[in-house]
Amino acid sequence: MYQFLKLEKEYPLAYITINRPEVMNALSNALTEELGQAFSEVEKDKKIRVLIITGEGKKAFMAGADIKEVQERDFVLGRDQTRRRQQVLNMLPEMPIPVIAAINGFALGAGIEIALACTLRIASDNARLGSPEVNLGIIPGDGATQRLPRLIGFGRAMEMVLTARMVKADEAYQIGLVNKVVPQEDLMDEVKKLANLLASKPPLALQYAKEAVNRSLEVGLYEGLAHESYLHALACASEDKKEGVAAFLEKRDPDFKGK
Repeated sequence: MYQFLKLEKEYPLAYITINRPEVMNALSNALTEELGQAFSEVEKDKKIRVLIITGEGKKAFMAGADIKEVQERDFVLGRDQTRRRQQVLNMLPEMPIPVIAAINGFALGAGIEIALACTLRIASDNARLGSPEVNLGIIPGDGATQRLPRLIGFGRAMEMVLTARMVKADEAYQIGLVNKVVPQEDLMDEVKKLANLLASKPPLALQYAKEAVNRSLEVGLYEGLAHESYLHALACASEDKKEGVAAFLEKRDPDFKGK
Protein backbone atom coordinates (compact mmCIF):
# COMPACT_ATOMS: atom_id res chain seq x y z
CA MET A 1 0.00 0.00 0.00
CA TYR A 2 2.84 2.38 0.85
CA GLN A 3 5.97 2.76 -1.27
CA PHE A 4 7.99 5.31 0.71
CA LEU A 5 7.07 4.46 4.31
CA LYS A 6 6.23 1.48 6.46
CA LEU A 7 3.17 1.46 8.73
CA GLU A 8 3.22 -1.24 11.39
CA LYS A 9 0.64 -1.81 14.09
CA GLU A 10 1.49 -3.47 17.39
CA TYR A 11 -1.57 -2.53 19.39
CA PRO A 12 -1.87 -0.29 21.23
CA LEU A 13 1.09 1.24 19.37
CA ALA A 14 1.67 2.08 15.71
CA TYR A 15 4.97 2.79 13.95
CA ILE A 16 5.55 4.88 10.83
CA THR A 17 9.05 4.46 9.41
CA ILE A 18 10.13 6.84 6.66
CA ASN A 19 11.63 4.44 4.13
CA ARG A 20 13.84 6.29 1.64
CA PRO A 21 17.28 5.47 3.09
CA GLU A 22 18.98 5.91 -0.29
CA VAL A 23 18.30 9.68 0.01
CA MET A 24 18.50 9.82 3.82
CA ASN A 25 14.69 9.62 4.03
CA ALA A 26 14.20 12.95 2.26
CA LEU A 27 10.65 14.27 2.03
CA SER A 28 9.24 14.16 -1.51
CA ASN A 29 5.82 15.16 -2.75
CA ALA A 30 4.85 11.50 -3.09
CA LEU A 31 6.01 10.76 0.47
CA THR A 32 4.01 13.74 1.71
CA GLU A 33 0.85 12.21 0.25
CA GLU A 34 1.65 8.82 1.75
CA LEU A 35 2.18 10.42 5.16
CA GLY A 36 -1.23 12.05 4.89
CA GLN A 37 -2.81 8.69 4.08
CA ALA A 38 -0.96 6.94 6.90
CA PHE A 39 -1.87 9.61 9.45
CA SER A 40 -5.54 9.26 8.46
CA GLU A 41 -5.34 5.49 8.76
CA VAL A 42 -3.82 5.73 12.21
CA GLU A 43 -6.38 8.25 13.44
CA LYS A 44 -9.28 6.08 12.25
CA ASP A 45 -7.96 2.99 14.06
CA LYS A 46 -9.29 3.39 17.58
CA LYS A 47 -7.13 0.54 18.89
CA ILE A 48 -4.04 2.70 18.41
CA ARG A 49 -3.18 4.72 21.51
CA VAL A 50 0.24 6.12 20.54
CA LEU A 51 1.98 6.73 17.19
CA ILE A 52 5.78 6.54 16.82
CA ILE A 53 7.53 8.09 13.82
CA THR A 54 11.13 7.29 12.88
CA GLY A 55 13.44 6.96 9.89
CA GLU A 56 14.84 3.86 8.24
CA GLY A 57 18.48 3.12 8.98
CA LYS A 58 20.94 4.60 11.46
CA LYS A 59 21.87 7.82 9.66
CA ALA A 60 18.74 9.92 9.31
CA PHE A 61 15.31 10.53 10.72
CA MET A 62 14.83 12.78 7.68
CA ALA A 63 17.63 14.86 6.22
CA GLY A 64 15.41 17.45 4.56
CA ALA A 65 13.31 17.83 1.45
CA ASP A 66 14.04 16.12 -1.85
CA ILE A 67 16.56 18.54 -3.33
CA LYS A 68 15.57 17.74 -6.92
CA GLU A 69 12.01 18.84 -6.22
CA VAL A 70 13.21 21.96 -4.42
CA GLN A 71 15.26 22.83 -7.51
CA GLU A 72 12.07 22.79 -9.62
CA ARG A 73 10.11 25.14 -7.36
CA ASP A 74 9.03 28.54 -8.54
CA PHE A 75 6.60 30.83 -6.72
CA VAL A 76 3.53 28.74 -7.56
CA LEU A 77 5.10 25.37 -6.74
CA GLY A 78 6.76 26.73 -3.62
CA ARG A 79 3.45 28.01 -2.31
CA ASP A 80 1.43 24.94 -3.29
CA GLN A 81 3.90 22.39 -1.96
CA THR A 82 4.59 24.06 1.38
CA ARG A 83 0.89 24.64 2.03
CA ARG A 84 0.20 20.97 1.34
CA ARG A 85 3.03 19.86 3.61
CA GLN A 86 1.83 22.16 6.38
CA GLN A 87 -1.64 20.69 5.98
CA VAL A 88 -0.30 17.15 6.36
CA LEU A 89 1.99 17.96 9.30
CA ASN A 90 -0.83 19.77 11.06
CA MET A 91 -2.54 16.39 11.32
CA LEU A 92 -0.01 15.36 13.98
CA PRO A 93 -0.80 17.93 16.69
CA GLU A 94 -4.50 17.59 15.85
CA MET A 95 -4.47 13.80 16.38
CA PRO A 96 -6.30 12.73 19.55
CA ILE A 97 -3.37 10.47 20.47
CA PRO A 98 0.23 11.32 21.42
CA VAL A 99 2.83 11.15 18.64
CA ILE A 100 6.47 10.47 19.49
CA ALA A 101 9.33 11.31 17.14
CA ALA A 102 12.15 8.77 17.49
CA ILE A 103 14.98 10.86 16.03
CA ASN A 104 17.57 8.34 14.92
CA GLY A 105 20.05 10.62 13.16
CA PHE A 106 19.87 13.76 11.04
CA ALA A 107 16.62 15.73 11.38
CA LEU A 108 17.13 18.66 9.05
CA GLY A 109 14.74 20.95 7.22
CA ALA A 110 11.55 18.97 6.69
CA GLY A 111 12.88 16.43 9.20
CA ILE A 112 12.99 18.85 12.11
CA GLU A 113 9.61 20.17 10.99
CA ILE A 114 8.03 16.72 11.28
CA ALA A 115 9.64 16.28 14.69
CA LEU A 116 8.35 19.68 15.83
CA ALA A 117 4.80 18.70 14.88
CA CYS A 118 4.99 15.60 17.10
CA THR A 119 3.88 15.61 20.73
CA LEU A 120 7.21 14.46 22.18
CA ARG A 121 10.72 13.91 20.80
CA ILE A 122 13.36 11.38 21.87
CA ALA A 123 16.74 11.54 20.12
CA SER A 124 19.61 9.12 19.76
CA ASP A 125 22.98 10.45 20.84
CA ASN A 126 24.11 10.74 17.21
CA ALA A 127 21.16 12.95 16.22
CA ARG A 128 21.72 16.33 14.59
CA LEU A 129 18.88 18.82 14.21
CA GLY A 130 18.67 22.00 12.20
CA SER A 131 16.94 24.28 9.72
CA PRO A 132 19.53 24.77 6.95
CA GLU A 133 17.23 26.28 4.31
CA VAL A 134 18.90 29.70 4.19
CA ASN A 135 22.01 28.00 2.81
CA LEU A 136 19.92 27.23 -0.29
CA GLY A 137 18.65 30.78 -0.62
CA ILE A 138 15.21 29.97 0.83
CA ILE A 139 13.60 29.77 4.25
CA PRO A 140 11.79 26.93 6.04
CA GLY A 141 8.37 26.29 4.57
CA ASP A 142 6.86 23.39 6.51
CA GLY A 143 6.48 25.00 9.92
CA ALA A 144 9.89 25.56 11.52
CA THR A 145 9.67 29.36 11.74
CA GLN A 146 6.43 29.00 13.71
CA ARG A 147 6.86 25.85 15.80
CA LEU A 148 10.54 26.25 16.69
CA PRO A 149 10.14 29.57 18.59
CA ARG A 150 7.18 28.15 20.48
CA LEU A 151 9.29 25.21 21.62
CA ILE A 152 12.74 26.65 22.34
CA GLY A 153 12.12 30.40 22.52
CA PHE A 154 12.41 33.32 20.12
CA GLY A 155 16.13 34.00 20.41
CA ARG A 156 17.35 30.44 20.02
CA ALA A 157 14.97 29.78 17.15
CA MET A 158 16.08 32.94 15.36
CA GLU A 159 19.71 31.88 15.69
CA MET A 160 19.06 28.37 14.36
CA VAL A 161 17.07 29.60 11.37
CA LEU A 162 19.39 32.47 10.41
CA THR A 163 22.69 30.64 10.87
CA ALA A 164 21.48 27.24 9.60
CA ARG A 165 23.52 25.73 12.43
CA MET A 166 22.94 22.10 13.32
CA VAL A 167 22.64 21.32 17.02
CA LYS A 168 23.87 18.06 18.48
CA ALA A 169 21.62 15.85 20.55
CA ASP A 170 22.93 17.01 23.93
CA GLU A 171 22.41 20.68 23.06
CA ALA A 172 18.96 19.88 21.65
CA TYR A 173 18.07 18.46 25.06
CA GLN A 174 19.51 21.43 26.93
CA ILE A 175 17.41 23.92 24.96
CA GLY A 176 14.22 21.86 25.15
CA LEU A 177 14.17 20.81 21.51
CA VAL A 178 14.02 17.13 22.50
CA ASN A 179 12.69 15.54 25.67
CA LYS A 180 15.38 12.92 26.11
CA VAL A 181 18.64 11.67 24.58
CA VAL A 182 19.58 8.00 24.66
CA PRO A 183 22.28 5.80 23.07
CA GLN A 184 21.35 4.93 19.50
CA GLU A 185 21.08 1.22 20.25
CA ASP A 186 18.54 1.98 23.02
CA LEU A 187 16.42 4.46 21.08
CA MET A 188 13.47 2.32 20.07
CA ASP A 189 13.37 0.52 23.42
CA GLU A 190 13.20 3.85 25.25
CA VAL A 191 10.59 5.20 22.85
CA LYS A 192 8.49 2.07 23.21
CA LYS A 193 8.74 2.29 27.00
CA LEU A 194 7.41 5.85 26.92
CA ALA A 195 4.74 4.93 24.38
CA ASN A 196 3.48 2.06 26.52
CA LEU A 197 3.35 4.35 29.55
CA LEU A 198 1.23 6.82 27.59
CA ALA A 199 -0.93 4.01 26.22
CA SER A 200 -1.76 2.94 29.78
CA LYS A 201 -3.31 6.32 30.53
CA PRO A 202 -6.99 7.15 29.93
CA PRO A 203 -7.31 8.02 26.22
CA LEU A 204 -9.79 10.87 26.61
CA ALA A 205 -7.76 12.53 29.33
CA LEU A 206 -4.65 12.37 27.12
CA GLN A 207 -6.59 13.78 24.19
CA TYR A 208 -7.97 16.69 26.20
CA ALA A 209 -4.64 17.39 27.92
CA LYS A 210 -2.82 17.42 24.58
CA GLU A 211 -5.40 19.80 23.13
CA ALA A 212 -5.23 22.13 26.13
CA VAL A 213 -1.43 22.39 26.06
CA ASN A 214 -1.40 22.88 22.27
CA ARG A 215 -3.93 25.70 22.49
CA SER A 216 -1.91 27.44 25.21
CA LEU A 217 0.53 28.48 22.50
CA GLU A 218 -2.17 30.03 20.35
CA VAL A 219 -4.40 32.08 22.68
CA GLY A 220 -4.14 34.50 25.57
CA LEU A 221 -4.00 33.32 29.18
CA TYR A 222 -7.68 33.83 30.01
CA GLU A 223 -8.89 32.24 26.78
CA GLY A 224 -6.59 29.31 27.48
CA LEU A 225 -7.86 28.97 31.05
CA ALA A 226 -11.46 28.99 29.82
CA HIS A 227 -10.65 26.26 27.29
CA GLU A 228 -8.86 24.24 29.96
CA SER A 229 -11.88 24.48 32.24
CA TYR A 230 -14.18 23.29 29.47
CA LEU A 231 -11.96 20.30 28.65
CA HIS A 232 -11.64 19.46 32.36
CA ALA A 233 -15.43 19.45 32.64
CA LEU A 234 -15.67 17.30 29.53
CA ALA A 235 -13.29 14.78 31.13
CA CYS A 236 -15.37 14.81 34.31
CA ALA A 237 -18.35 13.55 32.28
CA SER A 238 -16.45 10.50 31.03
CA GLU A 239 -16.68 6.90 32.20
CA ASP A 240 -12.88 6.90 32.43
CA LYS A 241 -13.06 9.57 35.13
CA LYS A 242 -15.42 7.42 37.20
CA GLU A 243 -13.18 4.40 36.69
CA GLY A 244 -10.01 6.33 37.51
CA VAL A 245 -11.35 7.71 40.78
CA ALA A 246 -12.90 4.37 41.76
CA ALA A 247 -9.65 2.51 41.07
CA PHE A 248 -7.70 5.04 43.14
CA LEU A 249 -10.07 4.71 46.10
CA GLU A 250 -10.19 0.92 45.81
CA LYS A 251 -6.40 0.68 45.45
CA ARG A 252 -6.52 -1.29 42.18
CA ASP A 253 -5.34 -0.82 38.61
CA PRO A 254 -7.84 1.11 36.45
CA ASP A 255 -9.39 -0.33 33.30
CA PHE A 256 -9.82 2.64 30.97
CA LYS A 257 -12.12 2.27 27.95
CA GLY A 258 -11.76 5.65 26.28
CA LYS A 259 -15.40 6.50 26.95
